[in-house]
Amino acid sequence: MKEILSKVDDAQAKINALRPFSDEMNHQIKEYFRIGLTFSSNALEGYSLTISETKVVIEDGLTISGKPLRDHYEATGHSDAFDHMYAVAGREKITGEDIKRLHTLFYHRIKEEDAGTYRKIQAIVTGSRYPLPAPDALPGIMQKLIEDLPRWEEGSHPVVYAARLHKEFVFIHTFPDGNGRVARLLMNLALMQAGYIIAIIPPLKRSEYIAALEKAHWDDADFIRLIASCVNQTQKDLLRMANGIGWRASGV
Repeated sequence: MKEILSKVDDAQAKINALRPFSDEMNHQIKEYFRIGLTFSSNALEGYSLTISETKVVIEDGLTISGKPLRDHYEATGHSDAFDHMYAVAGREKITGEDIKRLHTLFYHRIKEEDAGTYRKIQAIVTGSRYPLPAPDALPGIMQKLIEDLPRWEEGSHPVVYAARLHKEFVFIHTFPDGNGRVARLLMNLALMQAGYIIAIIPPLKRSEYIAALEKAHWDDADFIRLIASCVNQTQKDLLRMANGIGWRASGV
């Protein structure tokens, strides 16, 4: 664990040394990671669009022949939620309303009546042996989650805090659907609030990701290590962009 967090810290120091970036560079960073995160986060859930198709749907507003309409909604919805994540990244705290808003933006095209609304039925996670909370317990559990965030954050490495927020939210399974997408957005919101770049979990790591999450019910070291490695990879991507283009002067 120490080794990967040390790599993250070294890369973060290099990024900080290049800051502030220009407005143009900030825009390039945002749009580059918008496509990458939207594609990867949706692909982890069985989404069929390629990264190139995701880019066309989001940037050009076109539909892809032969691909499900829901996949198009998931692309545009995730892009909208990504904008909200960016918009509130300058705040110090994550609120319950932020969580509902992220889900609403992602999900409202798919099923408006469930967007931003806690699930009302008991749910199970296929392949997991751990039960999910009952629907009537969700308001209290979510309130406690929000109240616990400052304590979790205090004294924790930002990557460790962000990974813990992700796993604890997934274990609650707050909404009828879309919980994985919201968990990854929340994790990345926490990273951005701490001045870090986002984590993108490659679809090729789906099995490792699911196994680490399941194990995280009793030992989260593998999950945190996976998230840290994903942060480090996006840090490397950002450094390549910054050093290759050499823009400076205002932001991120």
